[in-house]
Amino acid sequence: MGLTRRTFLQAATAAGVAGAVGLGEGALAGPAAAAVSGPGDVVGKVTVGYQGWFACAGDGAPVNGWWHWAQNWGQVPSAANRAIVAWPDVRDYPRTYGTAFANLGNGQPASLFSSYDQSTVYVHFRWMREYGIDTAALQRFNPTGGEGPTRDAMAGKVRSAAEAQGVKFYVMYDVSDWTTMQTDIKADWTGKMRAHTGSAAYARQNGKPVVCIWGFGFNDGQRPFGPDACLDVVNWFKAQGCYVIGGVPTWWRTGDRDSRPGFTGVYHAFDMLSPWMVGRIGNAADADNFYNVATVPDLADCTARGVDYQPCVLPGGVGDRQRAHGDFMWRQFYNMARAGVASAYVSMFDEYNEGNQIAKTAESQAWVPAGSGFLALDEDGTACSSDYYLRLTGDGGRMLKGQLAVTATRPTPPVAGGGDTVPPTAPGNLRVTAVTDSSVALAWTAATDNVGVTGYRVRRITGTTAVPVATVAGNVTSYTVNGLTPATGYTFDVQALDAAGAVSAPSGQVSATTATGGGPEVDLALNRPTSESSHTQVYGSGNAVDGNPASYWESANNAFPQWLQVDLGTVAGVRRIVLTLPPFAAWSTRSQTVAVSGSTDGAAFTQLLPATARTFDPATGNTVTLTLPAAVATRHLRLTFTANTGWPAGQVSGFQVYGG
Repeated sequence: MGLTRRTFLQAATAAGVAGAVGLGEGALAGPAAAAVSGPGDVVGKVTVGYQGWFACAGDGAPVNGWWHWAQNWGQVPSAANRAIVAWPDVRDYPRTYGTAFANLGNGQPASLFSSYDQSTVYVHFRWMREYGIDTAALQRFNPTGGEGPTRDAMAGKVRSAAEAQGVKFYVMYDVSDWTTMQTDIKADWTGKMRAHTGSAAYARQNGKPVVCIWGFGFNDGQRPFGPDACLDVVNWFKAQGCYVIGGVPTWWRTGDRDSRPGFTGVYHAFDMLSPWMVGRIGNAADADNFYNVATVPDLADCTARGVDYQPCVLPGGVGDRQRAHGDFMWRQFYNMARAGVASAYVSMFDEYNEGNQIAKTAESQAWVPAGSGFLALDEDGTACSSDYYLRLTGDGGRMLKGQLAVTATRPTPPVAGGGDTVPPTAPGNLRVTAVTDSSVALAWTAATDNVGVTGYRVRRITGTTAVPVATVAGNVTSYTVNGLTPATGYTFDVQALDAAGAVSAPSGQVSATTATGGGPEVDLALNRPTSESSHTQVYGSGNAVDGNPASYWESANNAFPQWLQVDLGTVAGVRRIVLTLPPFAAWSTRSQTVAVSGSTDGAAFTQLLPATARTFDPATGNTVTLTLPAAVATRHLRLTFTANTGWPAGQVSGFQVYGG
């Protein structure tokens, strides 16, 4: 992996945060400053750094190993072979990969996600959308080496997820250890990355596609480029029509400490500056000092020179015990809001290697591998739900945008849902209730939770991958998946959610094939509960929906009228009913007079078709089709028999119902 940004930058911390101490609230007040540019996809928005660099053996990634999870990528991660300092909460991921760590404290297997799985990236970008994160900066390191093909693929996966979730993204080049950067970065942009700017999800600012270059001007051996080479790259990207962000040293304005001298012209050539912060501050007092010695004068300098400003917000390192259950991160948001900062960059979304991630993280020792030494979000004794830093980021963004009052008090409690740590039960009895050429309607039995189910996530299953397609409220137990392809098979399952962010195990899976041209395909009555006016001998009503053409229902003889009823389980659109008798010659041609009625509650029935004589002929399969004038929303369907020319009773071997 080499040395991280943090390894090099921490050395400057003591010298970097030198300034005012012991400041009161009044001393922190600063004049509001409007952004140079108007709102876009980065100005006036919250951006997160997105690594997307975790892979697992067997996930198909070209890197072919446990990329960034383990020190030795060729071996399974374990307590002795790990490259992370914080453990992810993987309950939301459709697919995970087993490790050699001990089981979690709650006894569950210790599994990890792969960023190379498209379903993982969908989960991450869904979180961004749900928690109010506007934009993701996809980290792109030197793509000319062995990791290049995997990074290329990740760009496509991020694009797909951003488009699906309505989140913006852009490419952030990190030039660390990239000795041929000056020529390579131009070729990479024109040959590969520029193609992604054609996506509606690609971030734009001032009408221009956004690109960020991180690392120019740093005073270390990983980024030895001179100012002329750096200025050439910045101006080249601007000539390509790009809005260019500079990920610059913390002390870019003063040109000392972590900044090389002579780079002032490079810094001022950028459209936006985003100074680095990891390793610079570690507690709320540091954040207050930094407000005075960096944030306020940096913002003034940028505004005076027509450069947008995007300072960095840190959640804090879990392993370094910096987070203070959100106080550290919120103090930074508060100080930015007081200074009049319009835009923020959160470092990082998924950086489990350094422990400064905001993505869902193990909330307690019950959710980390036993004996691993990993700290959880409750390390300081305050319980925090796994999504806490996502929620805090959303609140911080709202405060910067003026949607929340500027406040030094965190508006988000560390635990959502009153400390709920019990996930809901899995939804039951998932079933298909209707099918057309472009949709599949689903219904299920409500899950239960010790506090309350807040929603259900419907997922489409393809092989071993589950992709969320919708989330519905907790009082809704049905959903219609639209926009499907005709004559195509689909499989779905459903998970239950609660207010604490816990996710249930998935329901059982159901499959359906869409119709070829709009006609319904799935028998909604198959194996559903039935009732009857009567039956004779062993010919009960359940025989009519068991899928067996030889078994049948027969009412009491010589006692018309008689009825047979099926409960579809939920209200569904019904368009067609197919009735059959056993397809044998012994069942001679007969005519049965049948009326059809429907009900949504099983009590009040409405006539759907009047009593009409229907002919069953073994020469044509002993089948009768009853077509309604239009699709009718109903749950309970009742057949009422008043005559039969072949036998003095109502008779049905197949009672099939199809949606419209």
